[in-house]
Amino acid sequence: MPDSFFKESEHKATHFSVVICTYNRAKYLSATLESVARQSYSAANFEIVIVDNNSTDTTEAVSLAFRDTYKDLNIRYFMEARQGISYGRNKGVSEAKGEFIAFIDDDETIAPDYLHLLDRFFVDYPDAFLCGGPVVPVLEIAQPHWLSPYLMRPITGAYDKGKDIKIVKPKDYPGTGHATFRRDLFIRYGGFNTELGRKGNSLLGAEDKDFFLRLIQNGVKCYYFPGAVIYHHIPASKLTDDFFHRISYAIGKSERIRTRSESKVSFYKRLFSEAVKWGGTWTLFFFYLFRLQYAKGKKLLFFRFNISKGLLGF
Repeated sequence: MPDSFFKESEHKATHFSVVICTYNRAKYLSATLESVARQSYSAANFEIVIVDNNSTDTTEAVSLAFRDTYKDLNIRYFMEARQGISYGRNKGVSEAKGEFIAFIDDDETIAPDYLHLLDRFFVDYPDAFLCGGPVVPVLEIAQPHWLSPYLMRPITGAYDKGKDIKIVKPKDYPGTGHATFRRDLFIRYGGFNTELGRKGNSLLGAEDKDFFLRLIQNGVKCYYFPGAVIYHHIPASKLTDDFFHRISYAIGKSERIRTRSESKVSFYKRLFSEAVKWGGTWTLFFFYLFRLQYAKGKKLLFFRFNISKGLLGF
């Protein structure tokens, strides 16, 4: 269940806490950290909280070397031995001292004006408790011919809701890795459900959805802020057939765990929505078939099949 005992911070030394949870991605972590270090925003107004989720590679060495290099920045490193992204994020929240918590994943980078623009957003929109920005995928290889717009978000994390600031609908809520929260939200509504989310090399998820649904149920609105752009770096390994089948099955399995933990009614509603989505998938398949783009249509069918299999527990 989600941790729900976050306390009011006794220190308000920083405006933003940039929380980076990481697991065995030392290769990409340096670029992530460097992009945060190069912010045009005053170093006195933000801290960097690195949460190492029990990595077995050189993550600790990379993190400590970064801290030693940028002594003018407030950088704190923590080890979270309990495996799982939800444990890592909850650890980051519990250690954060800022009024705002900006999550950035360990394979993402940001522009130098990222925190400056976020600061202006929250000044101009004082009623905002939460916002998410665009995610721009940066592929390390050429885009596969089977990758359609309908698979971009689940495979690459792509997210773009236009050029205007707006309140998004629940179905359009962002992922945690490109969202910024007022810390008070975690004090009021608890943290991430530790039964959900990736653990080690598993691809389970739904911790984002679980947390955002809790906020939605309590009337918390989410803004889309186009200025807070995240660049998500996609290695070749995430564009393989093996990863495709694993991630799509994990989406279904995660939904099975999430909805069954809520109630039988929630699970049956999810089964019904899955049946509806099959109708849309077949429509798209024939659309691509008529356009002589069979590979895109076939991949959508496999995507839905794998999700259904995971949802049903096969």
